[in-house]
Amino acid sequence: MTTRPAPVVTGYDGSPAGLAALDWATTEAVRLHAPLRIAEVFQLVVATRPSLGKTVPLSTLRALRERGLNAIAEGIRLRHPALQVEAVLLDGVAAKELVEEAAAARLMVLGSRGLGGWTGLMLGSVAMQVTMHAPCPVVVVPPDQRPRVADQPTVVVGVDGSQTSARAIGFAFEHADALGARVVAVHAWTSPYLTYVDGESMLQFDEEDVKESSRLLVAESVAGAVLDYPDVPWQTRLINGQAARAILRAGDSADLIVVGSRGRGGFAGLLVGSVSQHVLHHAPCPVAVIR
Repeated sequence: MTTRPAPVVTGYDGSPAGLAALDWATTEAVRLHAPLRIAEVFQLVVATRPSLGKTVPLSTLRALRERGLNAIAEGIRLRHPALQVEAVLLDGVAAKELVEEAAAARLMVLGSRGLGGWTGLMLGSVAMQVTMHAPCPVVVVPPDQRPRVADQPTVVVGVDGSQTSARAIGFAFEHADALGARVVAVHAWTSPYLTYVDGESMLQFDEEDVKESSRLLVAESVAGAVLDYPDVPWQTRLINGQAARAILRAGDSADLIVVGSRGRGGFAGLLVGSVSQHVLHHAPCPVAVIR
């Protein structure tokens, strides 16, 4: 019995960010030789009372959306004949339906803010809820990415020694290998520094000792990925300061930022920590959140 490979799923709603996410997901599905599943949630929102004689049956609206979604899928099939493309129009609440889609996905790709979002917010409520609750890695794509200034593509990854950080490092190196990119491993600390060497009570105050401990933490954290991807160049960036700001500064002209969903400083009950939330809200490029 042949097992169907897990798809790359993208949530689509016709917004600029949704279109950017669709493009990113298509490229990733082609690279991974994985099926692409385009999921749109038919969720009707009525802002004003319709005038008499101008009402449109709900079934007609749904049929129009389904036709448009199928046309998008067919266009992708024509550009990528070897790619398996499936389009589904779902009924229900967008975040809930997309979280359920993520249960069987290899990767979920979303636009940072959909058609229903407030224009002043970088990250919409649907993207935030899916990122918080999806069991698979989630990539959030902004509608207008800043042009890169680096000669070589760059993947930035946050490193803090946690298990989710280790998985983020693996994702970052694998993606960098496919892009021909370099990896920038970012570690930030604030003084005094909590080392975790002998439990959670070991504090360091000497700046040079802290920097050396940080350098060793990053080197040990990336050692396995370096062996798995020996052709990927990488560098360490150590910053005394707030972790999210350090990652955003390093990722200002990056192609992708990768963070763990919750690091060592997070509460055990939270699925997405404060660092990853801050990065999601302010990043100028796609952000991958890894469980």
